[in-house]
Amino acid sequence: MIMVVFDAFSAYDISLYGYDRETTPVISSLAKRAVVYHNHFAGGNFTSPGTASLLTGVLPWTHRAFNLNGTVTDPYATQNIFGAFKNYYRIAYTHNGFANNLLKQFRSELDELIPKESLLLDSYDRVISAAFKNDEDIATISRVRSLKVNEEGYAYSLFLSHIYENLQERKIEKFKPFFPRGLPSAGPLNPFLLETAMDAIGKRLTEIPKPFVGYFHLMPPHQPYRTSSEFFDAFKGDGFNPMEKPLDILAKKDVRNIPLKRTEYDEFILYCDKGFGRLYNLLESSGLLDDTLLVLTSDHGEMFERGIVGHGSKVLYQPVVRIPLMIFEPGRKTGMDVYEYTSAIDLLPTLTHLAGQNVLDWTEGIILPPFAANDKDRNLYVLQAIDNPKYAPLTQASAILVRENYKLHYYFGYPETNGDELVRLFDIKADPEEMADLFPSRKGIASELLNELKSKLTEINEPYL
Repeated sequence: MIMVVFDAFSAYDISLYGYDRETTPVISSLAKRAVVYHNHFAGGNFTSPGTASLLTGVLPWTHRAFNLNGTVTDPYATQNIFGAFKNYYRIAYTHNGFANNLLKQFRSELDELIPKESLLLDSYDRVISAAFKNDEDIATISRVRSLKVNEEGYAYSLFLSHIYENLQERKIEKFKPFFPRGLPSAGPLNPFLLETAMDAIGKRLTEIPKPFVGYFHLMPPHQPYRTSSEFFDAFKGDGFNPMEKPLDILAKKDVRNIPLKRTEYDEFILYCDKGFGRLYNLLESSGLLDDTLLVLTSDHGEMFERGIVGHGSKVLYQPVVRIPLMIFEPGRKTGMDVYEYTSAIDLLPTLTHLAGQNVLDWTEGIILPPFAANDKDRNLYVLQAIDNPKYAPLTQASAILVRENYKLHYYFGYPETNGDELVRLFDIKADPEEMADLFPSRKGIASELLNELKSKLTEINEPYL
């Protein structure tokens, strides 16, 4: 089985899910032979918690990788998708440094972890990785500070920085005309081409033993939003007019050019869309899809509303937590649409079920429909706790509870709210844009859901008191 993750890929901006811009023509066509999940939620709102939930099948308050560049608690270093398929060849790659940190933690359960820098354009990161295998993070930071000219035009070493920039520029010069906003990059020093990654992945999968589990976590359409010349200005002046939404209390107050950023993001999605089609064609032509399951999903979404750009805010509105999920089964010729509410933690138990593996006793998810009946009354949770200590009760966090069509937002411990609780309730079927807060008018259901969420938080806090 193969899992492809596009980072920060929001269902909200995907035409397959009803977005007004046609951002995914290739994926929409391919999805006619897939099971497509329309109400699928990430575990968290940025890479570390979202990826950890996807790979372990448990929520962030269980695996505890909810801090920036966080790692999971010890049990989940082996209790993850790679540990669940010990009789398979297990291979993984990511452009994303935070996701790579998790994959390194899971290294004992992997047969092959493709080095992050190997699918970047030639850079001196290769030297750093080879020379400082045990201290790569601090060595990279030191190199960035010494050699990389920052936005103000300075580096710690002005002499070395200009030599570095000249050498680096030579290596990427020939690609520049194809990327008007600059080359896609995984951080300030790591340019890449999605085509290179897709071709390398497609080739490697034909060389490894079967059966295998492959996890490939690719940076686009994550910031910076740098699409190719083929899609540059594809949506310029198209008349797209998203709904105006009020500034959120937890938003930064100086965010500008939100419509422009959204357009750049949407054009970057077109680059992802073509890249996925490229990989799909490679896998199909090689015959791998004849007997291999293919999954397309994301770790979290992206926002361009309420004064927020990206996914670094504390809020958990639909654009940042609702993500795509498509499962391409061998032999499936007709598509199927699933509208039940599902979670990233459901994917691992579903994959083990489809592979005929034993039931995993640690996962908190369920087997996805149509492969098993779904409990429509289940509680579905998402957590953001980036500033909360890892091994401590949750005292500053954001959480949502989704049940049936209701979505409860619960924010607590933030200075922006003077430490008070902030509670909102939406009917996300009738009001998918989350414009009408029902908390003041539907006290009964609001109180019921809030009490359930608080009870859950009390339960998960207990071991850390």
